[in-house]
Amino acid sequence: MAELAKEAGITVRTLRFYRERGLIPPPRREGRIAWYDTQHLARLRTIAALLERGHTLSGIADLAAAFDSGRDVGEMLGLGEPTEETPVRLTPEALADYFEDGEVTPENLAAALDLGYLATDGEEIVHISRRLLDVSSALVKEGVPLAAVLAAGREVRIHAEALAALFTDLLRTHATGGDIARLRPLAKSVVDAELSMALDRRLREEPAAGGSQGEPAPEPPDEGD
Repeated sequence: MAELAKEAGITVRTLRFYRERGLIPPPRREGRIAWYDTQHLARLRTIAALLERGHTLSGIADLAAAFDSGRDVGEMLGLGEPTEETPVRLTPEALADYFEDGEVTPENLAAALDLGYLATDGEEIVHISRRLLDVSSALVKEGVPLAAVLAAGREVRIHAEALAALFTDLLRTHATGGDIARLRPLAKSVVDAELSMALDRRLREEPAAGGSQGEPAPEPPDEGD
């Protein structure tokens, strides 16, 4: 314990406090000997980085609990399953850097874990899709709260599953040879085109800028007024 505390730049008393608060996982025990390893050191360095960012110990404990309850990366990705998405490996502080201050909360982290956007691999966090991570970050920078982004993601997941089921059944029933993997780009193109046209319709339906919906535009003054 003394060696770990020295390596992490903290006192043994602080290390004991972190362990009692559940901020670090328990050591591996062999009889009466407790062994700490590089994962414990990585967690202590993460705690130090989060404290420097202004997080409280209570908030860090919640983050640690959510982090430790995450699914294993193999379970998340599904070993052997084909995917077009590129996973991203991050430390907790690197994940926080993607978003505005205060957005990576215990609640948002737990929601992302529940959605399957995040999983754990040792002391690293794995995001299932670089595209989703980049888009989420861009939306937050535009002023959309991360909680709202994750809630929207949950709704999109429901519709995406329904669309995937529709096209899978369609291709299995009618496509020659039923090679769904080869034909998946066609299904994606249909969805992309329909979403694009739906957005066009929505934007055309919006009221003119500066006016209130349902109120007529002011009439120009009569000539000579």
